[in-house]
Amino acid sequence: MGKRIAVVGATGTVGREVLQELAARGIDVSDVAALASERSVGVGLSYGEDAELKTDDLAGYDFKGTRAAVFCTAAAVSAANVPRAAKAGVWTIDTSSHFRLDHDVPVVVAGVNDDEATLARAKRRIVAAPGACVTMLARAIAPLHEAAGVRRAIVSTYQSVSEMGKAAMDELFGQTRNVFVNQPMERTHFAKQIAFNVIPQCGGFEKDGHTTDERALAAELRKILAGDMGVFATCVRVPTFVGHGIAAVIEFAEPMGVAQARSMLARADGIGVVDHRSDEGFVTPLETQGEDKVYVSRLRDDPSVPNGLAMWIAADNLRTASAAPIAELAIRLAGNG
Repeated sequence: MGKRIAVVGATGTVGREVLQELAARGIDVSDVAALASERSVGVGLSYGEDAELKTDDLAGYDFKGTRAAVFCTAAAVSAANVPRAAKAGVWTIDTSSHFRLDHDVPVVVAGVNDDEATLARAKRRIVAAPGACVTMLARAIAPLHEAAGVRRAIVSTYQSVSEMGKAAMDELFGQTRNVFVNQPMERTHFAKQIAFNVIPQCGGFEKDGHTTDERALAAELRKILAGDMGVFATCVRVPTFVGHGIAAVIEFAEPMGVAQARSMLARADGIGVVDHRSDEGFVTPLETQGEDKVYVSRLRDDPSVPNGLAMWIAADNLRTASAAPIAELAIRLAGNG
């Protein structure tokens, strides 16, 4: 008999964070199953401050009786196993890109569009969680979009390597060390050297020059905010371990100035506004590590277009932008049965 909530890919970076978020929200360890591939069976994972979970084999797990399952897995694993869980009557949350653009799979961010009307569109009981940058943008823009309507967004992302998993983090560490000891660069996960560099590529390239991450960001943001907005993205990988940054320039259909935006965002749940227009009067990705909020800084009017507004957004991509909203959604869906 399945547990109340199953976390698939529990030994990965995001899976471990989801487990900690579930523990922080009071879900008892006895109600949680940690699933992974056969080679990770039996691995012990910390749960909260004192408890530990042993991983079970995903292939042999019976989802019957489980209420919600979170898949923190690669697209191929999700494609093979999410339908199996959904067929057993489980609400499934997939963090990979596999289902995000399916017409009957809503892309959901807790606190933004997790209303009953949105969940009702999940005919197969499958919902998709967007990438961290989309989550950050949706949480920061949603209150403003509701008030003034986003017409167009120009977005540049600065994405840490943790989004690509532990092996990518190890490569950044190894390259950084090799610079100082004058050793050859070993490159496996990045198109070019990532240490002391920035790489304007997240995802694979498409024929028109966009990357898959850039294309997905635009499509997912429109799907979440349910607007016919124009979105143009440039996604950049930067040599930091945890924490994403986003520079966004937004054109609204109705007037939206700095004072109004600052006031609305300051009242929004899960948003921190740090915008003092002075040295240290903003938040960097490094400072967000371990934090639960999405931070907005550098609010400025954009005089180049009517109703234009610029902002800087920073968040812990593993926690605030991924694990926390996913855990919240899983608990809600588990409660729905």
